[in-house]
Amino acid sequence: MISPVPKLLSIVTTRFVARRFSAFTIGPDTDLLPWRLRGGSRCRLSIGEHCVVRSLVVFERENVAISIGNRCFLGKGVVSIAEGVEIGNDVLISWGVIITDHNSHSLKFSERQRDVGDWRVSHKTWIGVKVGKVVIQDKAWIGFNAIILKGVTIGEGAIVGAGSVVSKDVPPFTLVAGNPARVVRELGSDER
Repeated sequence: MISPVPKLLSIVTTRFVARRFSAFTIGPDTDLLPWRLRGGSRCRLSIGEHCVVRSLVVFERENVAISIGNRCFLGKGVVSIAEGVEIGNDVLISWGVIITDHNSHSLKFSERQRDVGDWRVSHKTWIGVKVGKVVIQDKAWIGFNAIILKGVTIGEGAIVGAGSVVSKDVPPFTLVAGNPARVVRELGSDER
C-alpha cells in the first residue's frame, strides 16, 4: 500500500507557500516535494499541471516572479531570482542545475564588501548588481550541472549539454555544450 504521507506533505507545503505569495497558482497533479523557498515577499509563483519540482527556489528580492509551465520536471538544483524566471511547457531540467537571473554581487569591491554584513541582518543591497530575466522556452532540456546565467533565452526544443555554462541566448532546436556554451549542432527534424 502506498503511504498517504507524501500527499499530505504536499498539501501542507502548498498551503504554506500560498500564504507567502501575492499571486500563487499550482496546477493539478503537481508534486512539490521537497519544495523549498527562501526570501522575498509579494512574489508571484505560478506552476502548471503535471509538474515535478525538486529545486530550491530563492527569491532574492521582493516582488519577483517565477512561472513554470505544464508537464515540467525540475530536478534538485537552485533557481535564484532577483527579477524573473519563465519556464515553458514540457521542459526537463536535470539535477544540479543552477538558474540565476543576476550576478549576485557588484564587480566593484567597494560595493561588494558590504554583502556579508547585509546578509547578517537579512538585507542585501542590490546596488551595482546586474539582473536580466531568464526564459526557457517549450520542450527545452537542460543537462546535469548546467549553469544558466542572467538575461538568457533558451529557445524552443533546445538541449543544453551537461556541465555547460550558458551566458548567451540558445537558438531553438540546437544542441549546445561547453564553457561558454556553444552550438554543437542543429537538431534534425526527427529529433524535434
